[in-house]
Amino acid sequence: MINPIVKTIELGDGRTITLETGKLAKQADGSVMLRMGNTMLLATVCAAKDAVPGTDFMPLQVEYKEKYAAFGRFPGGFTKREGRASDNEILTCRLVDRALRPLFPDNYHAEVYVNIVLFSADGEDMPDALAGLAASAALAVSDIPFNGPISEVRVARIDGKFVINPTFLELAKADMDIMVAATYENIMMVEGEMKEVSEAELLEAMKVAHEAIKIHCKAQMELTEEVGKTVKREYCHEVNDDELRQAVHKACYDKSYAIAASGNKNKHEREDAFNAIRDEFKAQYSEEDLAAKGDLIDRYYHDVEKEAMRRCILDEGKRLDGRKTTEIRPIWSEVGYLPGPHGSAIFTRGETQSLTSVTLGTKMDEKIVDDVLNHGRERFLLHYNFPPYSTGEAKAQRGVGRREIGHGNLAHRALKGMIPDKYPYVVRVVSDILESNGSSSMATVCAGTLALMDAGVKIKKPVSGIAMGLIKNAGEEKYAVLSDILGDEDHLGDMDFKVTGTKDGITATQMDIKVDGLSFDILEKALNQAKEGRMYILDKILETIQEPRAEVKDHAPRIETLIIPKEFIGAIIGPGGKIIQGMQEETGATITIEEIDGTGKIEVSGTNKVSIDSAMRLIKGIVAVPEIGEVYKGKVRSIMPYGAFVEFLPGKDGLLHISEIDWKRLETVEESGIKEGDEIEVKLIDIDPKTGKYKLSKKALSPRPPKEDK
Repeated sequence: MINPIVKTIELGDGRTITLETGKLAKQADGSVMLRMGNTMLLATVCAAKDAVPGTDFMPLQVEYKEKYAAFGRFPGGFTKREGRASDNEILTCRLVDRALRPLFPDNYHAEVYVNIVLFSADGEDMPDALAGLAASAALAVSDIPFNGPISEVRVARIDGKFVINPTFLELAKADMDIMVAATYENIMMVEGEMKEVSEAELLEAMKVAHEAIKIHCKAQMELTEEVGKTVKREYCHEVNDDELRQAVHKACYDKSYAIAASGNKNKHEREDAFNAIRDEFKAQYSEEDLAAKGDLIDRYYHDVEKEAMRRCILDEGKRLDGRKTTEIRPIWSEVGYLPGPHGSAIFTRGETQSLTSVTLGTKMDEKIVDDVLNHGRERFLLHYNFPPYSTGEAKAQRGVGRREIGHGNLAHRALKGMIPDKYPYVVRVVSDILESNGSSSMATVCAGTLALMDAGVKIKKPVSGIAMGLIKNAGEEKYAVLSDILGDEDHLGDMDFKVTGTKDGITATQMDIKVDGLSFDILEKALNQAKEGRMYILDKILETIQEPRAEVKDHAPRIETLIIPKEFIGAIIGPGGKIIQGMQEETGATITIEEIDGTGKIEVSGTNKVSIDSAMRLIKGIVAVPEIGEVYKGKVRSIMPYGAFVEFLPGKDGLLHISEIDWKRLETVEESGIKEGDEIEVKLIDIDPKTGKYKLSKKALSPRPPKEDK
């Protein structure tokens, strides 16, 4: 019998997390089974012994998978087995990846694969909040070099109190939902959504999260010692030439600094100028020498370019495009650019541009979600596309990548809270990025706000977003927080902090930090500077369109809703759907019905008001309760010797006796001129209490003629 090593983390609220190693997946470099209640995640990590020649980056791959069996469910589809990763699984992968990646040594380039699998779930605890801890624990019990450990927790604010790793039920009541990753010393990653909270409230949530994470990290440190993996494997993934490094720095630094300080606003011209300095240095070498040293020169020159850009900002306050640290690039926007969609907008900020469209749909357009622990329907969709031409790359676009799903999710979180409650339309926003040099996800938020207002969606408040950066060298107190960062400032900087919100508070955020020792004071400055930038951008948005259009576009579908008693649902649908299908064929409208909280909710949609009104009249006729004394417009269904049968409400026929057609005596119904198919007005004069049959009268609608004198 194997005796695994188990570490228990007391959470302080009666719950515990156990980390078990040495029992499962022992051929992996590290494996840990994490358990919280009946939720169990197995995390494994494997690393190649050597790096692939020529690799100068961290080839990390994180996979997160939820097994349907974990919750006693069968997968959908014909194959009845798990398929491609869902959006939820991809988003969880990204949360873990972004926390782990910065903590591998800079010179470590071996392929590392982290796999996290949900094998058991109870439907109460949320596994995505535990995935980062499981992955870090697997690294902690391995000999893979890693500057951790880390952990991730979800922080929710419920009734004014912060709750760590809430259950599904608790989270439904929260007004703040953020995921925080950190080492024992530093915050590494933040992502989440909230209902217009202040900067101070967000900062407080991050502090609460960090205190909980410290407990997780300490437990992993103890686990590492118990397993005996405090000494990590030796590696050599880089061969350096210090003499060449110094030569590159001496020949190129001053020239690179001059380019960095020139303030050239054109991205491609700057790139060409920087590349020319490198190419000039390379020109002194033969082809044989470059074959041996070319890659090293490229790497050393990259370091030179990075240092020049950073020193220019820290020493002179000059950014690559000449802006001040708080300055936003020029903004222009336009709405209604595309005539086909139900709403559209262009938002351009510097060299970043989004063309966004809005489509309004009916209940039949809802997205069906069938994840392991989340199955339901979504009525607000946001999709983000990032084609290669947006950055001038000559390559094919191959489907939707993880980055696109992640950026789209951030914009979705930023805007979804502003869609009106019980809005009748299903809304789809699609952002196509046409240019990119800086945050295109924040451009998507701004363009999405504009397009929604252009579509006549009565959003609660407009939303804007901004990406913040940071330059801070280790060992120096001096730092610079940058508003509206460029792509190079993101790549060569120490932070990418995106914040979205209305005039009244933050709605979503995403932060990745690449530097140690980032204090909460710096975070507070970044948040306050971001607020100033958001308000500036929001004012620019409102110069284009101040409020949602009064009406949806003429070619948008019209929707009417009706709430009916539950017992009428069957009558509207009819046997085999006969009644509802008949009404749709007759009117041209689309009718959907569902039971909600013991009532029936009906949506009637169509391209014109006439079809909707016709369908609504038919539906109201079915659900109407016939009342004696009421007048109805009915249709003659059949003629009998003793009278006519009239459908005065859908599905309800009454007898118009020959004696009730006219005040004068009629020998035949035909004498009155009434024939089958005629529409006539009748009055309900009686309902037989035993049979429920309806008695109608036409003559009761006209005054009785005076009797003739004899």
